[in-house]
Amino acid sequence: MTLVRVVGGGLAGCEAAFALSRRGYEVELCDLKPSARTPAHHSAEFGELVCSNSLKSDERGSSGWLLKEEMRRLGSALLPIAETVRVPSGGALAVDRALFCRAVTTAIESDPRIRTVCGEYIEPDDTVPTILATGPLTSGALYDAIRARVGSNGLSFFDAAAPIVDAASVDRSACFRGARNEQTDAEYLNCPLSEAEYRTFVEALCSAESVRLKDFEGKEVFEGCMPIEVMAKRGAETLRFGPLKPIGLDTDAYAVVQLRAENLEKTAYNLVGFQTNLTIPEQRRVFRLIPALRNAEFFRYGVMHRNSYLDCPRTLDKTMKLLGTERIYVAGQLSGVEGYVESMASGLAVARYLSETLRGNVPALLPRTTMIGALLSAITIKVGSFQPVNAHFGLLPPMPVKFRNKTEKYAALCERALRDLEPYCDKDFDKSSKN
Repeated sequence: MTLVRVVGGGLAGCEAAFALSRRGYEVELCDLKPSARTPAHHSAEFGELVCSNSLKSDERGSSGWLLKEEMRRLGSALLPIAETVRVPSGGALAVDRALFCRAVTTAIESDPRIRTVCGEYIEPDDTVPTILATGPLTSGALYDAIRARVGSNGLSFFDAAAPIVDAASVDRSACFRGARNEQTDAEYLNCPLSEAEYRTFVEALCSAESVRLKDFEGKEVFEGCMPIEVMAKRGAETLRFGPLKPIGLDTDAYAVVQLRAENLEKTAYNLVGFQTNLTIPEQRRVFRLIPALRNAEFFRYGVMHRNSYLDCPRTLDKTMKLLGTERIYVAGQLSGVEGYVESMASGLAVARYLSETLRGNVPALLPRTTMIGALLSAITIKVGSFQPVNAHFGLLPPMPVKFRNKTEKYAALCERALRDLEPYCDKDFDKSSKN
């Protein structure tokens, strides 16, 4: 049997290990656990959920439901485990975190094709097919080794992502297209504020509640990118001379918030310069004070936390292989996906691509009309500066029809995604295949 190495026993690494084992590969799963752990981890077991215990919405027609449904049809090993330990959580799939990681660990240890290796993995070895899934707290030696391969600008140390809104929810009567003198891209949506609106917005920013930092995170996380609420507290006019400056725009507004297209189809826009550490309810409340965003629907909320991730459009090919290597692939948050389920999905897909390559085939990329295909496409195709990506409907190519409402549109996107995924399902996990 061919040996494949998976580095990292989190959600992406475990999903990848199971996927490879099911294809008949011998898997070496390397992790610090159980003898050591990162500052974010508290359990000695695999598949630990370090923050929330929620695995996204289970409401049919939601982006979270679609992502998980695609994973189920492609043979996810972790989602069936999650179902056995789920706890009541409204419309979400939430789990008992202790029972979940215990069940994952038991399944890993019971798999005859998976061998666990405890210790710090220091240097990517291109002689062995490898998936790096070491997560947002990739250890110092491995971090340095990866950075030496991709260059100093190819690997970031923290995640500073601005919110993304549904383009259809932006009030176009309260904004205008254009660019500042120094901007070459004229496709910005500019959202003007009067002086009174600006004052109200700044006051709300300064009094809003922020997410509490973990013990292992600190102010150094934000040195390269200041949260907008921190800027606001430095002075009432600070934002007007920063991300909300009206200078260079054809407007007499007191301040202007700019929205930049997040994808080629312009179905999603991010708030330029709005990296934030505010809680999700506060982001909804405060950012909807901007007149053009009074009814904004958020595809993603802003986040700021310690997170090692690659500049994927510059460092990975479309199969998630590290450029300049023959057999080193990347999955999970290190690859630039954001979220538990997204990490699992990337591990599932990367294992598939690696397996096809080892069999001498050109990997068939999952269609961009599927949520997993769109997610991986979003992190490997360059559109502006790269930030980690989570699953949302704004990633999917629009449909050439008009819909009466959002529910109808999302249902159609889900139907198309599952239909387009169908040809890939039978060959994704072929338990009878031989190496």
